[in-house]
Amino acid sequence: MKILVINGPNINMLGIREPGIYGSQNYETLLCDIDAWANELGCQVECFQSNHEGDIVDKIQQAYGEVDGIVINPAAYTHTSVAILDALKSVGIPAVEVHISDVTKREDFRQISYAGMACEEHIIGKGLEGYHLAMQYLCKKYK
Repeated sequence: MKILVINGPNINMLGIREPGIYGSQNYETLLCDIDAWANELGCQVECFQSNHEGDIVDKIQQAYGEVDGIVINPAAYTHTSVAILDALKSVGIPAVEVHISDVTKREDFRQISYAGMACEEHIIGKGLEGYHLAMQYLCKKYK
């Protein structure tokens, strides 16, 4: 099984950006953890991060026919991007939405998830472990 992990804007600033909300571990730690989890689960993983909506849409489209599952943390684009929603719907690849913080207990504008409308599972507020849980879900269901 091959999984594409997509991270949206500012996820590359983990450990610096609001550590009280997102924790003190940096993005490199997340990437190392994802590699370790992929080895544990016996799957291949590719990680992608961009601060640009169009790049994320392009990456989702390029994944068509190439990956078996997508783990996506669209970050701020969660609440604004119909383009990412449409890209996920277009490719029809099983997807799991991940959020490090518990967005359900945050600002009102964070209560809608466009990308989540195209995801079959949602893992919210579990910190970096949420990526592990998302990968486990995809491997268990589709491997």
